[in-house]
Amino acid sequence: MQAFPNAGSGAIVLRMAERIIENRAYLSEIDGKIGDGDHGVNMAKGFGMAAEQLKDADASLATAMNTLGDVLMSEIGGSMGPLYGMMFTEFAEAIEGSETVDAQAFSAMLHKGLEGLESIGAAKVGDKTLLDTFVPALDAFDAAIAGGQSFAQALDALSAAAETGRDSTIDLVARIGRASRLGERSRGVLDAGATSCEIILNTLANGAKERLTR
Repeated sequence: MQAFPNAGSGAIVLRMAERIIENRAYLSEIDGKIGDGDHGVNMAKGFGMAAEQLKDADASLATAMNTLGDVLMSEIGGSMGPLYGMMFTEFAEAIEGSETVDAQAFSAMLHKGLEGLESIGAAKVGDKTLLDTFVPALDAFDAAIAGGQSFAQALDALSAAAETGRDSTIDLVARIGRASRLGERSRGVLDAGATSCEIILNTLANGAKERLTR
């Protein structure tokens, strides 16, 4: 059975931080078209602060995610800090104490993260938010496993669905947050949260896949 070790896999979170920081200007540019224009700056700040705390720790994935969640909830303003903070905190709780993470545990982690997001946000799929990336990615992962595919194949399915979900937000009208005031004028632009969520999920999937053992 394919799985990856919890211990030492905090490096995946460090890679997430690198990817978010690399895309800081791009995320803020997207956000500026229909939002406050600070999504990339805020995300880079939070992920960067967490990476600084983790850089010499050789942390487990659970510990690293918990650290990131705490930083995002305490240091980042607006709606995205609490949302992503809750998501990562719930991710961490789901796998805390587990020596390895197999496909079942990975799915449980994602579902717990989704529950956290839904517990503090009113958005649904189709509202032009990060859920338009997250939910299809989770559904694709679960469908792949249910269909008899390997953990690695399911991670590939997750990544592909995250990209498709992100791109779907171009044609959606924002129904949540500041962008919702624009109505039809919010159509034709990627959602910044959906875009950062795709970066996060793809980095998570790639990091997990690289560490899989049989």
